Amino acid sequence: MEGLTERVVAAGRAAGLVAVGVTSAEPFDDARRHLEERRAAGLSSTMQFTYRNPARSTDPSRALPGARALVAAAYPVCGVTPAKAGATPHTGAVGRVARYAWRDHYAELRAALGACAAVLEADGYAARVFADDNAFVDRAVAVRAGLGWFGKNANVLFPGHGSWVVLGCVVTTAPLETGAEPVADGCGGCTRCIDGCPTNAIVAPGVVDARRCLAWLVQQEGTFPVEFRAALGDRIYGCDDCQEVCPPSRRIRHDDAPRRTVDLAAIVEADDADLLRDYGAWYIAQRDPRYLKRNALIALGNSGDSGDESVRELLRRWAQSADELLAEHAQWALERLDT
Repeated sequence: MEGLTERVVAAGRAAGLVAVGVTSAEPFDDARRHLEERRAAGLSSTMQFTYRNPARSTDPSRALPGARALVAAAYPVCGVTPAKAGATPHTGAVGRVARYAWRDHYAELRAALGACAAVLEADGYAARVFADDNAFVDRAVAVRAGLGWFGKNANVLFPGHGSWVVLGCVVTTAPLETGAEPVADGCGGCTRCIDGCPTNAIVAPGVVDARRCLAWLVQQEGTFPVEFRAALGDRIYGCDDCQEVCPPSRRIRHDDAPRRTVDLAAIVEADDADLLRDYGAWYIAQRDPRYLKRNALIALGNSGDSGDESVRELLRRWAQSADELLAEHAQWALERLDT
């Protein structure tokens, strides 16, 4: 089946994937053990995703009976970022957005994986696309397919691309050629990601405590932990710090587009329907836009102009809100401006 494997890989490359590889559909026993151990230790916090059912998310046959191979893939998040139609420059405090969420990269990844699946299906095999899905440990798939290695920040690092990618795979009944050589660990003694995490969330090489990770906390429902609010800074969604200090990732040439930002006051004041329309591709807990507003209130407290009376008036008004969650975070932001 070498010809089919080559055609699948070529289709993925032509569709924009920067790395494509094939591995067997055997269960990922090590990944299952790690998920179960970390969940038992509380490191997954309330995160579900692959932690919800490790037996399922580590066994390809649960996703597609008769699975014989996996096509692992990576799509870049460092390409040109198109300007949002009708966007106007922000005049007040702005919040940062993690690079992977600048646009819906996962939609682009799914389309590229679909091109791989189409080749398989045209030859009569079953194929299912998975991206950003709790059915798969896609990082383990990429490593076993010989595409990269696990960095100390738990991201997969790809030669020539660092960790600036989103991952997915195709599960298929096709007997594709497997047996790729593993990629050697390129981290060595470097600990920049561990040292650079603003909340010390990387508790051991390759082990992240979600209870301390800003990228998870902005997605978690409920009250944002007080002890990490100042560390959130001006972030509103995601955190790139452990990638930005990583040498293999720092070598990647980014486009010249400015860092994606959002108007914090506009987020707080926006209608829920508008927030879901504009930011619906993000993971928002319970699909409840209050959590975006909660994050924006914290960021206003951290980065707003303490001398800007309009910011203070906005926060005072929300501190009197009947919504206890938002009122509490607005009050914190007011007090933060004074410090």
